[in-house]
Amino acid sequence: MRKDKLVAVVDDDPNILELIEIYLNKEGYETKCYLSGKKLLDEFAGITPDLVILDIMLPEIDGYDVLSEIRKMSKVPVIMVTAKGETFDKILGLELGADDYLVKPFDTKELMARVKAVLRRYGDDDISKEMVVVKNMAVDLTEYSLIYHGEKLELPPKELELLFFLVKHSNRVFTREQLLDHIWGYDFIGDSRTVDVHIKRIREKLQKEDVWEIKTVWGVGYKFQV
Repeated sequence: MRKDKLVAVVDDDPNILELIEIYLNKEGYETKCYLSGKKLLDEFAGITPDLVILDIMLPEIDGYDVLSEIRKMSKVPVIMVTAKGETFDKILGLELGADDYLVKPFDTKELMARVKAVLRRYGDDDISKEMVVVKNMAVDLTEYSLIYHGEKLELPPKELELLFFLVKHSNRVFTREQLLDHIWGYDFIGDSRTVDVHIKRIREKLQKEDVWEIKTVWGVGYKFQV
């Protein structure tokens, strides 16, 4: 079994690629570097990385499409690194399943801190790997699966983790900031609207009438009301 974490890095700028690789190696990580997303996808199943650092502006296939393809195969954490800094771009990346977002030009120390934070969240103690069950629904973080009215539904990892957290703490109100801290991590630099977007998408998938609901508590946040 591989002891060191393997980080796959994708950027079409060889200088940035080399810089990131140097700092990752200094921190003890193994690396696989790619100048295009297509090359990563071609090898993805064979390398099974622990983390992907992914640029958005790439030749052949852009980073958003690469991320979508990765999510069809794996729940591996992904950090988007890009020159695009608009809120819309960040939310789109997070909606597609990115775990963090860093805008160029960036400080390599900040990137390393985010790498460690994301890997830590996917490690021992971010969210307990277990199952929560309510009437007509079971959310299983051991297998990252959702059974809803007897059918298996596919949810991106962050949607599933958010739903799991709310169900596990039924009838308790959480602010958007608290949900960001619990699901995305205290060091996540993002907009609280990220939570709204994920709640909206979860609700769209759970539209059958039940004895429970994800309730908006106006002026405060959200709760899973049973």
